[in-house]
Amino acid sequence: MYKIYKNRAYSAKRWLDKTKTFGEMVIIMKTTNSAGLRDKNSRIPVNFEQIGGKSMKKKLLSSLLCVAMMAATLTGCGGSGDSTPASDGTAAPAEEAPAEEAPAEEEAPAEDAAAEEAPAASDGTLVYWSMWDAAEPQAQAIKQSIEAFTAETGIAVDVQFKGRTGIREGLQPALDAGTNIDLFDEDIDRVNSTWGSYLLDLEELAKANDYESTANAGLMAACREVGGGTLKSIPYQPNVFAYFYNVAIFEEAGVTAVPTTWDEFLDTCQKIKDAGYTPITNDNAYISSMFGYHMSRLIGEPATEEVVKNGDWDNEAVLKTAQAYEELASKGYFSETIESNQWPAGQNTELAMGTAAMYLNGSWLPNEVKDIAGEDFQWGCFSYPAVEGGVDGTEASNYGAQVFAINAKSTMPEEAFQLITYLTKGEADALLSEMSVGIPADSANAEWPALLSNVKPVMDSLSTRYPWGAGAEANADMTPIIIENFTKLCGGSLDAQGFVDALKAAGN
Repeated sequence: MYKIYKNRAYSAKRWLDKTKTFGEMVIIMKTTNSAGLRDKNSRIPVNFEQIGGKSMKKKLLSSLLCVAMMAATLTGCGGSGDSTPASDGTAAPAEEAPAEEAPAEEEAPAEDAAAEEAPAASDGTLVYWSMWDAAEPQAQAIKQSIEAFTAETGIAVDVQFKGRTGIREGLQPALDAGTNIDLFDEDIDRVNSTWGSYLLDLEELAKANDYESTANAGLMAACREVGGGTLKSIPYQPNVFAYFYNVAIFEEAGVTAVPTTWDEFLDTCQKIKDAGYTPITNDNAYISSMFGYHMSRLIGEPATEEVVKNGDWDNEAVLKTAQAYEELASKGYFSETIESNQWPAGQNTELAMGTAAMYLNGSWLPNEVKDIAGEDFQWGCFSYPAVEGGVDGTEASNYGAQVFAINAKSTMPEEAFQLITYLTKGEADALLSEMSVGIPADSANAEWPALLSNVKPVMDSLSTRYPWGAGAEANADMTPIIIENFTKLCGGSLDAQGFVDALKAAGN
């Protein structure tokens, strides 16, 4: 326990009242009532003097904090109001995770989303359906910028914050029903793949407005790639999926450089373990990505997708990946609770609390846990290490963005593109970055949030884009099976061959 305080791995005063002797600790549960107002603190006294050993103290603290976290407000995709963890992928994790934050305003039920009243034809007002919940910082920044846009241009905007569930389940039925929706947003893959047939070609609008002069070239290329070679969406809120780590733990363990190869990664894990910390944590929401990334390092992401889609579990890369993770488990490099971790346990009660060092996750993570980790938590980031004899190296990762798209049937496409340009450039883009602790989309906005300063070199180094999960979730029927058995592999209750056999058995 002393080690956590010494390293200031989190702001303990946010969660704990301590006596001079450190003998008695009090956990303060921050809760909100139905009106969105904070209730009086609930206190749980804990006498650590009755518990022997540093390990037991950590375990009890983590368990109690897990209870507290379930009552705490958390953030998703850099904010709140969604029932699934953030992702840049085409699908949420197979098992629905707990709500990230209790929204101040309840999302409209998905089945009612398409039925909400909307004009059948444009009355001169832009209608914008947003993926954000109204309580999230992204929504608050967008709302503020839209008010400024309307004041400057005279163009009225009806922005409807649907939340993730509302837009994912309600948008397509609404479009099919002819509901007047001019523009909408969601992640890059979902917009271009799931809703691709509804999108307006934006090539001419982008050219006429010289849009790409300060746009992120890599993300614009990604939009064209997923759009079948044509620009049908405009990126904002860029993100990258990589290893995020606690700099203070690395420094105490004597790790002076981030690992770029698998051997260096193993060495880093051992040093962290020797220093008394858990090297790696994860949970059911993101654990499949470790399988996908290692496979894709070995044989490339397209080949990984083929293996997963076709059930080619005899491919030698599957066993090699399993053997690599069996070694990690056998050496005690994973959290002791990894098999039972349900999102957001890994990020909240281990990484943010300073007991675990590394977590493979997205650039939205620092914002999601900032109130738990505290202002003095130092974030580091590195790309998944290269493996010997592999096809891809640290230049490859999942990166992308949320994107805006215009309904092909919109009667106000020029005005819709004008709004998109306003929101993704200059002051509006900078405001969104600041309020959501997100990456700016406008290349002219060179200043990144301090929490993400170590993410920029990783983002700048990437040249090969993986889709969500690096191919691990290419077969929806197999995703829950991969998650279940890979979790067992990481927890040590299944060996490498047992993992392969379980996938083969499930595919028969």
